[in-house]
Amino acid sequence: MGDPSHRTVEANGIRIHVAEQGMGPLVLLCHGFPESWYSWRHQLAALAEAGFRAVAPDMRGYGHSDSPSEAERYSLLHLVGDMVGLLDALGEGSAVIVGHDWGAPIAWHAALLRPDRFRAVIALSVPYRPRSSVPPTSHMPRTNDASFYQLYFQTPGVAEAELERDVRLSLRKILYSASGDAPRRSSSAPDAGVAMVPNSGGFLTQMRNPEVLPHWLTETDLDFYTEQFAHSGFRGGLNWYRNMDRNWELTAAFAGASVSVPALYMAGDRDVVVSFPGMGQVISSLSRFVPNLRATLMLPGCGHWTQQERPSEVSAAIIEFLRGL
Repeated sequence: MGDPSHRTVEANGIRIHVAEQGMGPLVLLCHGFPESWYSWRHQLAALAEAGFRAVAPDMRGYGHSDSPSEAERYSLLHLVGDMVGLLDALGEGSAVIVGHDWGAPIAWHAALLRPDRFRAVIALSVPYRPRSSVPPTSHMPRTNDASFYQLYFQTPGVAEAELERDVRLSLRKILYSASGDAPRRSSSAPDAGVAMVPNSGGFLTQMRNPEVLPHWLTETDLDFYTEQFAHSGFRGGLNWYRNMDRNWELTAAFAGASVSVPALYMAGDRDVVVSFPGMGQVISSLSRFVPNLRATLMLPGCGHWTQQERPSEVSAAIIEFLRGL
């Protein structure tokens, strides 16, 4: 099918770079942190081959899309608005939206808020979580020795300085350490809780730099990601985390609402996200708030980078779901 084409469109008041491939019903692919449209490279080709129009944007704050300087311009409503605006820019009335990592909450909420534009949703790694009764950061894990990584990300400049010190090494460690190929850390360490950052270190402190990259990630892939973040920096992506409590405030009117469109959820059984506190119960009761959930698929041995670690399985599952709509 060749390589995807690239262009920049105006949507929701910003410029968004998109990669697109194929013709047919639109499938919109939303990446997470710290990633890029390139995270969907395998699915773009597979979806095009299967008769779909696949579009993967660099999300707000990433790659060659705009990165507004103000943190408050990265709220959930801004990000869902970007995807609605992208449909308009592409001349499409509706799409199936797919999201991985942070892209998954965007996909879930796009389907929740605009089911007229997003006719089905597929989420990888992150399940739909109904709005809690208290702001998200108020119940994130914290000990005398460490805090949950999303708390570490809250203070502007701290994580940026750490991650941008050596962009390639940071990405190499993150992509390997969250994969299904990395060994699990000992549970006896005082800061060994899931995704905890030691007070005496940083986000990368406990992460490994592999001697050899796993089979699904090449040095060429790492070169591409490095170029992307050398260009954009990490602040845009980190600003998504800095809006978690603001998102809670903005979505009060949707407390208890269900995602009504057809849905598919996929994750690796070695994905750190599925080990977050309370996540097992969220996943097991997903159909309560997603009543048209068609399936929950857990991929054995797969870590966090679902569509990159298991490209054929993920593409096949997406295509089967699309054809069943």
